[in-house]
Amino acid sequence: MRGSAGYVSTSGRVQILPSIYKSWRLQILVVCMPFDSIDKLQNALAEKVFGDRKDSKKASGRALGTFVEIISFYLLESWDLSRNIAIETRLIEYGNPSIAHNVEYTLHPVRNYYSVALSPISLPITSAKLTGLLHGLNRNRYTVKNNTLLSRRGILRNSCLIGKQGPFSYYAAIEKLGSKTAKIRISEQYPKPFAMVECKRVGVEEGMRKGRQTIEKAKQGAYVAKAVSSLQRIRRANGKLYGLICMPDGTFYAKPYEQMIVELLNSRDPALYSNFILTIGVVSNHGNWFTSNNPNKEMLVLAQAYDWLVFLTDAGICEFIEELLIHPENEYEHVRDVFLASYGQVKNQFTKVQMEYKTHLLLLKYFKRNYDRIARWFNIITPDSSLYNLRDQLQLLTLKDWSGNL
Repeated sequence: MRGSAGYVSTSGRVQILPSIYKSWRLQILVVCMPFDSIDKLQNALAEKVFGDRKDSKKASGRALGTFVEIISFYLLESWDLSRNIAIETRLIEYGNPSIAHNVEYTLHPVRNYYSVALSPISLPITSAKLTGLLHGLNRNRYTVKNNTLLSRRGILRNSCLIGKQGPFSYYAAIEKLGSKTAKIRISEQYPKPFAMVECKRVGVEEGMRKGRQTIEKAKQGAYVAKAVSSLQRIRRANGKLYGLICMPDGTFYAKPYEQMIVELLNSRDPALYSNFILTIGVVSNHGNWFTSNNPNKEMLVLAQAYDWLVFLTDAGICEFIEELLIHPENEYEHVRDVFLASYGQVKNQFTKVQMEYKTHLLLLKYFKRNYDRIARWFNIITPDSSLYNLRDQLQLLTLKDWSGNL
């Protein structure tokens, strides 16, 4: 048993944590769950975990926003889309290349992927080391990026960009890591994505009914969603929504919006789908966005802009925090320890970009093992569908011919 720092949970069980953590940081573990709102949980985190920060409420809000991003990322990973994911890429507006937007995640077609072996392993695993294992590169056109897939401290960089050759980007991921050897997958991604995911969350200011930035964030998200895809939304006077696409010959092709989405997903004509991007918004916090059954203006604005608007419920976030960060089963105690250290002694090892490697594996296991239950964390605002259908649509897009998509 490591250390003697302990706490008593709401169920009366005594838990033990390593003594390396400052006692004030352990106070997070006496937080009562479940909360009746995320805002109360944010206040508890502000007091118990981030009490030494200049703006503890804002710090706890950023942590909750990070949880939304992590949940979204590992949901995509659980759908076997890891080779398609890029993080925080610049997404160019359709027909307007002078403007680009940073978004949480983009999903790109893969032209090729390579499996390379490192033996023996010597940390860190850098872009330069991995590039040296790739054959057939045009060294005059290839640019090595200064990124580290796995650091000396065992910190993994998710969707690690190791280099670019012409329009193509090379992303590395660890497929298998042993004590002496490692198997690394490198994906060669097309520049244009077939889908994008944005995460939006706003906390409630003290004494206010909802966050003052709510409508601004809704408008920002809606603008990006409407600007990046070739699929344009046109509404008739009777309210009927149509989808419109400008074809390569300059003509316009229009259909009722729902029919157009189905046709794009199933089309074999690159002229129709090559510039289409499925736009997905993930929003959270009932205090601001309300619910799928009681939407406010901000929610309605987003629902009219994204192809998919997905609401991560308070209960879902609380369940994630409860099961992995507060009262984990023995198997997941390591996740809790890494989370606490990330906001204490060891920074930046529990984010969507950088994740301690063992924690990464445990999160993958948790999401795949509990997928059906995790799917219930989400309300689908639009369309009238299920999370399983979103997964199927994304996987269908990976199978299309994107060879002309440059």
